[in-house]
Amino acid sequence: MHALGESLSIWWTLPFAGMLLAIAILPLVVKGWFSEARNLALVAAVFGVPVITYLLAMQGAAGSAAVRDTAGQYFSFMVLLASLFTIAGGIHVAGDLVGTPRSNVTFLAVGAVLASLIGTTGAAMVLVRPLLRANSERRYRAHTMVFAIFIVANIGGLLTPIGDPPLLLGFLQGVGFFWTLRLLPEWLLANGVILLIYFVVDRYFYARETPSALLEDAADYEPMGVDGKRNIAVLIVAVAVVMLSPALARIGDSIHFHFIREIALIVLAAVSLMPASRRPRERNRFTWGPLVEVTVVFAGIFATIVPAIAILRARGGELGLTQPWQFFWASGGLSAFLDSAPAYLSFTSAAQGMLHLGSPADLTSAAVAPAVGHSPASFLAAISVGTVFMGANTYVGNAPNLMVRAIAEESGCPMPSFFHYMAWSVAVLLPVFVVVSLLFFR
Repeated sequence: MHALGESLSIWWTLPFAGMLLAIAILPLVVKGWFSEARNLALVAAVFGVPVITYLLAMQGAAGSAAVRDTAGQYFSFMVLLASLFTIAGGIHVAGDLVGTPRSNVTFLAVGAVLASLIGTTGAAMVLVRPLLRANSERRYRAHTMVFAIFIVANIGGLLTPIGDPPLLLGFLQGVGFFWTLRLLPEWLLANGVILLIYFVVDRYFYARETPSALLEDAADYEPMGVDGKRNIAVLIVAVAVVMLSPALARIGDSIHFHFIREIALIVLAAVSLMPASRRPRERNRFTWGPLVEVTVVFAGIFATIVPAIAILRARGGELGLTQPWQFFWASGGLSAFLDSAPAYLSFTSAAQGMLHLGSPADLTSAAVAPAVGHSPASFLAAISVGTVFMGANTYVGNAPNLMVRAIAEESGCPMPSFFHYMAWSVAVLLPVFVVVSLLFFR
């Protein structure tokens, strides 16, 4: 990848920029057209196919290896997301709570905890639909889905490798499973402040609801319950499979088959689709639409990011990053538009090169490096927090973001446009990230 990055022109990052602009602009211009899977696939192909063709035809073994490695990462990434989406879709949280600010903030707080236990995708799939039902009679509810993306689909997943894809990649490369628990102070601060902001915002919108809407909401109250308990057990097994990823990888190396984890997750997803789970899925109004959208969009993203990743890894030292706070903002900024997983890989590679370390596992060292005055662990913490937190900045920062938006729109909840969503993230998240940076990564 290093040699490839040295040889590639910076112009080969333009297809990636074009893919992102298409995701941002086309829904505003031709929303109905862009929402169809075949048209999404057409856009992904227009930007992605030339890049892949060039790498395979003109960049020899290095280009072929980069395409092959990226294809493997995409496959593993999508299998994990699809399995959690499928299994969680068979768990129906029954009931229809009153959509008050207090109950909504409780939903989001529970989601923050679940995100680290069963992953941001799993937590979003379990909680988004009951949250939508609780607020279905309200006129103002899009902001609740925006904050669900902030907390449940991103920031809540910081504490375990299962929580968010970038942390999983670090775990697979040797970072200890429980190392991320040291990030609890950052998790508590960010989630606590954002929940407080949400409570104030929701109280404002709740006061503007019509009395008839509030009476209808109260009349539809139904106590909480869970349907599809069998799939809770399946979900726990899926989480265990992810935890056992290093052992499964070693077994795969010994038999020259590197997708044992993925096969296990596919089998578990198939088990969750047994006829017994039909009723919970029907009650969830489960469809494959959100998963199809994410699969196609991220196919285009993964295809076009190969040159960007190669160039960044090869020339990352030219960026002049030497302090944890710089890695926090740089990795987070890239995560918002590049997806958090490849951003994590890129900046851990840059940190390794700067500190002359051999692997991401070496970044867990707490010994201060005299040349920079900080420990390798402080750089890994900055990259971990930056990529997880700032994946919430845009719809394309993390795959569950698109899933939540698609589910909300399928349920009749109009979601903000790409740039309107970014206005929310800048207003709410940016000040929180400034505080996190000043307190933890100076």
